Amino acid sequence: MDVSPRYWKICRISASQRVGYEYSSVTLAQEFLNKQIRHLAPKDTQVVLLSSFLAKNSAVDATSRAHAGLCLRCYVSEPILRACQKIDNLFSGEKQFTYQDLLRYVLNDDGQTLVTIDRDGKTQLIVDNNGETKTTAYKFFSVKILQTFNADSDSSMSLDNWAYLQTKQNPELKDFLSEFGFKHLSDWALLNRVRPKQLEGLSKRDRHLVEVFHAVYRRDRLQQNSKGGRKCPDPSSPQLQEMLNGLRKRDVIINSTVELMNELKQVVTQLRHYDIWSYRESLEIQDPDSGGYSLRADLPGENLAEIDVEQQEMLDFLHEQVSLALTSAIEQEIRDRIAALTKSKKYAYFAQQFIPGLQLYYCDNLSLKDIAPKLGMTSWDQARRILNPGDLLSKIRASTVQQILDKVLKKAVEKGLTKMPPEPDYLKTLAEYTEAFADDEIFQEAAEEIRAGKSRSMDSAYAQQLRKYLESQTHDKHIHPQTLLLKRG
Repeated sequence: MDVSPRYWKICRISASQRVGYEYSSVTLAQEFLNKQIRHLAPKDTQVVLLSSFLAKNSAVDATSRAHAGLCLRCYVSEPILRACQKIDNLFSGEKQFTYQDLLRYVLNDDGQTLVTIDRDGKTQLIVDNNGETKTTAYKFFSVKILQTFNADSDSSMSLDNWAYLQTKQNPELKDFLSEFGFKHLSDWALLNRVRPKQLEGLSKRDRHLVEVFHAVYRRDRLQQNSKGGRKCPDPSSPQLQEMLNGLRKRDVIINSTVELMNELKQVVTQLRHYDIWSYRESLEIQDPDSGGYSLRADLPGENLAEIDVEQQEMLDFLHEQVSLALTSAIEQEIRDRIAALTKSKKYAYFAQQFIPGLQLYYCDNLSLKDIAPKLGMTSWDQARRILNPGDLLSKIRASTVQQILDKVLKKAVEKGLTKMPPEPDYLKTLAEYTEAFADDEIFQEAAEEIRAGKSRSMDSAYAQQLRKYLESQTHDKHIHPQTLLLKRG
């Protein structure tokens, strides 16, 4: 059967696994796929399953609809997990929860109960062994995702992206996160990465606020990052006081650190409304009398909705491209590194040890010092020259950013936001944003892991994707990594 295992393997919460989840095969789903749609092209599988489950075909009985839904519930369990992991990564500073704590709100599907929906698509129904349906008080979040997915719209996002977005917007999840001050990107990370084009849309006073924030906070962040610092915590009292002093020199008088924090957050409110593709004007303006912010009067509600939809579509596209580009870059750079070692007179023998070495580093969490004797190397320095995780990360980052930029430019041309070749200023701005986005999503955390030394956890999205690739290589060869380590020339 050529159907993706995602349609018959479901991700579920597991107390027995360190990671808090496990993938389980769902026999009913696998048998249904094998009998009903085994002859379909892979690209048509999801279309047929959705049509059956959402009752587009009235001839489909309740049990078959529920079986189709079970396949789709397996499919969306993966983006549900990814969304929880992403939320975990987005929090800055210290936090009292992990993504495992989030799973119980959204990964609540047992992968066994047959569920369908009524004809209006609003009510979940349990299907018994006789094909009879009855209402249920317990609601599966995976089914809710399918209920709300619009597969017919030409402009709709993919089911993967819809599941990802719905998870991040899940009300119970948001209620849990509200006590931690959750934002999709922390205020301080957003202020820290402001681009020149965005500054142009701010008032003179707000530009001074951002500039002084950069002079103090960005300076300290650079120093902290060089020592493996955490992501963007709240500004400290000494930092805020230094900012107040800097503002006074610019004739901007703010009376307290509390007032300064409020004004910085008002600037963040404006920045959150910038369109990341065309850098439109801020959607909010400041009332000179009250000092508060409100929507621009010249912006009709319909236009605002269009901008929000477009921005979300673009963000979803960008998230998808990051994942695809990272996977491609990892595969290419590792192949290139092995090829280079193979051609090296000095290190040709160690070409076959490159993947096992990375597995020891990223899967077994060993240091280069501990890896060296396992690979038959003479010293830590030799292990560093051959494996060099930092250099590999740098090359994968460069390749990933370039691939994303190419795709984004193509999309921007299609939407009429620029032409080819693009204007130099537009290209520069887009390149800066793409690089910052990739760093925020993937590479900053990956670099911090390497710098952390023995205390590193190797839980970043980069490390996870790298492990997935390494595992696929050993599985394809049917060779255990320890066997490779024992081979001698």
